[in-house]
Amino acid sequence: MHFQFRSFFVYLSKIRKGIKKMKDPTHIVAVGAVVLNEDQEILLVKTFFRGWEIPGGQVENGENLIDALKREVREESGIEIRVDKLIGVYSNIKKSDPLGSKKNVTTKVILDFVCQKKSGKLSISNETSVSRWIPKNKVLDLISYPIYQERFQNYLNFNGEVNYLAYFNEPNFAVQFRQMI
Repeated sequence: MHFQFRSFFVYLSKIRKGIKKMKDPTHIVAVGAVVLNEDQEILLVKTFFRGWEIPGGQVENGENLIDALKREVREESGIEIRVDKLIGVYSNIKKSDPLGSKKNVTTKVILDFVCQKKSGKLSISNETSVSRWIPKNKVLDLISYPIYQERFQNYLNFNGEVNYLAYFNEPNFAVQFRQMI
C-alpha cells in the first residue's frame, strides 16, 4: 500500500512539473465594426500603417466584446453605435510582425459585427488620420489590405450565416480554411 501512495505522489509531481511548463495562451481577441449611417453609407477610418479599414481593435482584459466594439468605434471615429449582429469570425494563424522583425506574433481572432450609427460626429484619433462615410459600392476601392477587403466582401455577401475564415499573411495573404457557421 505504501508503495502505491509513493508512486501516486511521484506521478502527481511529474504532472505538476508538466503543467508548470505549459505557457499561457497568447491569442489576441479583436473586434471590427461595419457601421452604417441613415444613408446606408459605411464608416471607414484611415490608419497610419494599413490605410482605409473598418474601425475596430483589441479587446482589453476584463472587457466584453460589445463594450470593446463600442469603445473602439468611438475612439477611432467619434461615432456611438448600436451593435446588431455577428457576421464574421477570422483567425490569423500565421502572422508576421508588421515592422518586419522575424519574431513570432500571436494568433489573432477577430469578430466582425454589423452596427448602426446612433450619434456622434466624425473625428480622428491617435490611430486614425481620417474617418469618413463612404458609399457601399466605393468601399472596396479604398481598402488595400487583403484581409480587410475579404472581411468587407463577406459583409456584402452576408446571408444570415456567420463566415469563419482562417488565413495566413505571409509570404502573401492566403485563405487556409473557410466555412459558414
